[in-house]
Amino acid sequence: MGPPVLGVALVAAAALVGLVEFFRFAEQRQLRPMRLTGLLLASAMFLDVVHRPWRDTPVWPLAAVLLLGVTLLPGRDLLDRVPSAAVTLLGAVYVGALGGTVAGLRTLDPVAEGPWRIVLLLAIIMVSDTLAFFSGLLFGRHRLAPALSPSKTVEGAVGGLVGGIVGAFAVRTFGLPWLPPAHTLGLGLLVAALGIVGDLDESLLKRWAGVKDSGTLFPGHGGMLDRIDSLLFGAPILYYYFSYFR
Repeated sequence: MGPPVLGVALVAAAALVGLVEFFRFAEQRQLRPMRLTGLLLASAMFLDVVHRPWRDTPVWPLAAVLLLGVTLLPGRDLLDRVPSAAVTLLGAVYVGALGGTVAGLRTLDPVAEGPWRIVLLLAIIMVSDTLAFFSGLLFGRHRLAPALSPSKTVEGAVGGLVGGIVGAFAVRTFGLPWLPPAHTLGLGLLVAALGIVGDLDESLLKRWAGVKDSGTLFPGHGGMLDRIDSLLFGAPILYYYFSYFR
């Protein structure tokens, strides 16, 4: 409920921690991400999404020049430069561009609805995660993606989709009454579905890196990416919806 800049700063701080964790994934695979370049790229992507008036001046050409130019600097093995640039760009897109959509929910017009848009994202993802857990525990029989996350089941995912709808309608009732019921249903389903994809995607990254958690920031729960992976994937749906259908 604070000023929009405070919400943006909070999301930016979380994205920064997530970027550091992502680069640690890469280092576990003997890759050498360009940390400073990645920070600059992620910041540019983040601000490009959050600060809408800048859209008439795209940052992507400058970002491409920066990334490719840095690969020419001495000090790195020749065969290491292209994989380093690729993993740097992936990290910047993952937490920079997607993180910008989370923060952008707070700054889109009308700004007064920003807090409820953030609550909508949180409610959909959190209620989805909760019902997915209990549905999987009680009814889980069929593995959803055994190679990535053996504990996740199809039944749990169905429960998660139902939870997303419940969370969306709860927020519509208390804070966004103008949302059409059909849109609320669709947003709940899509955001919850992409939240599941985001969770699986981070599981893939952890399997690739050979680690159990992205970090130890939250004892018993893992790192920042373990907490925000679903939010990062679900936020773009709401961001585009409130940008073009509000």
